[in-house]
Amino acid sequence: MALAFVKTVERGLTDRLLSDFARHLQARGCSLAGVVQSNSDRPGSHHCDMDVRVLPAGPVIRINQVLGEESRGCRLNPAALEEAVALVETGLERSPGLLIINKFGKHEAEGRGFRPLIAEALARGIPILLGVNALNQQAFEEFSDGYAEELASDLEGLILWFEQSRQRAA
Repeated sequence: MALAFVKTVERGLTDRLLSDFARHLQARGCSLAGVVQSNSDRPGSHHCDMDVRVLPAGPVIRINQVLGEESRGCRLNPAALEEAVALVETGLERSPGLLIINKFGKHEAEGRGFRPLIAEALARGIPILLGVNALNQQAFEEFSDGYAEELASDLEGLILWFEQSRQRAA
């Protein structure tokens, strides 16, 4: 079993890295499950829109709510997140070569969101890669109980980790 995570400080870098990694693996025929996120600027706003693409081939789901320019709270749309979770759960039935989750976020920290699927993938021996941010680092460490491996935040490091995890599983 393999559980790994990346964390970056630059806004959007983890999302871009995981998306690039997923594209790389798909181009090589690897079966994937999970979600990768893309953010797009909203004209006239300092907020962005957040979309997740369900792996391997969609759909794309907008996971943010537009709460207004002065909003400071969480903009995540819980119903949209749960829609993505349900679609990824279906993808786990295909026994993919890797589960990618864009972020161990607030919902996962509280025991919801993708957290049950992460546990299920671990139980099935499916390697998992996810993003972790500083806000949820402690909750992730408690969840993973020291089992997770932090990876370098570059495409080459992710590829090496994945190849090594496949060799260990063989």
